[in-house]
Amino acid sequence: MTKLTIIFPLFFSLLFNSSLVHTANHNNTEMNHIIVSQFKNLTRSTKWELVKVVKQNFRTFHPQGMVKIGEFFFLTSVETITKPQKLNPPQNGYDRTPGTGIGHLYKIDQNGNLVAQITLGEKTIYHPGGFDYDGEYLWIPVAEYRSNSQSIVYRVDPITLEADKIFHIKDHIGGVVHNTKSGTFHAVNWGSRLFYTWKADPSNQHENDIFEPECETTENGNHYIDYQDCHYIGGQYMLCSGLSNYDVQSVGTISFGGIELVDLERHIAIHQIPVNARVRPDLVMTYNPFYFETVDNRLRFYFMPEDDESNLYIYETITIPVGNKSADINTCEP
Repeated sequence: MTKLTIIFPLFFSLLFNSSLVHTANHNNTEMNHIIVSQFKNLTRSTKWELVKVVKQNFRTFHPQGMVKIGEFFFLTSVETITKPQKLNPPQNGYDRTPGTGIGHLYKIDQNGNLVAQITLGEKTIYHPGGFDYDGEYLWIPVAEYRSNSQSIVYRVDPITLEADKIFHIKDHIGGVVHNTKSGTFHAVNWGSRLFYTWKADPSNQHENDIFEPECETTENGNHYIDYQDCHYIGGQYMLCSGLSNYDVQSVGTISFGGIELVDLERHIAIHQIPVNARVRPDLVMTYNPFYFETVDNRLRFYFMPEDDESNLYIYETITIPVGNKSADINTCEP
């Protein structure tokens, strides 16, 4: 069950700004091609320019996923009440207890003010993940806070914040996207070690029905980062950000982040870039929520890596050419 809280005096902008659902790039084929092309031009030499930091004026708990629709941001977050406890040895296939908590979906304006919020989940299912906007609905997975568990995928109207339970998956789903071209859904599990794919038409479901789809799974061959948040960008692609922490002797823990362009048909990354922008050595920008858009022929990225007292970091990318060679096969001479 979801509970809607609207923060006044922004009620009327929430209710009547119906144009917001037309501003995202999800179904804009030309814009999607531009984004894919611009992302493929990013390299290790790309300069990440911080253009703005926006303080969030409410407690965010542990942010997970983010999208931007028009002038508003939508953010998922988990509020942990009782932390899961490690089980040694594991019991019934679980390495920890479920813990207790609350899953949140926030609607935020560009100044970091909370406009509205709902809660998502039920019983031991309270951990929202990375999510997607398909031009009409938000698709949000909410899982138990442990691997090899279970998830509910919600369909949420971004104007009314009305939420419907659509899918039940027998695993922890950490992120989901809706491929509107093929009518398929694509997801990653805990640590993004598996890709999930299923085909379904939610419009055929009756009210209060929850569907357990037949899923195909594919191992993720990329191991240097774990995907945290993914977004469909048209055709057969999604863009995923993530990180992994590495212990370095005499240095401590270093967080390594990256963003990858993933081919949804082959489930492989076809372009990968490191992201060295960070809050501190062990907190990289790609720690959980991210979003992107193209502005003045540059890619603009939005990150929110901090817990509780969060900031929205806005970066633009500047690619520095390296050498004069291109990918043209005719440039290779014997």
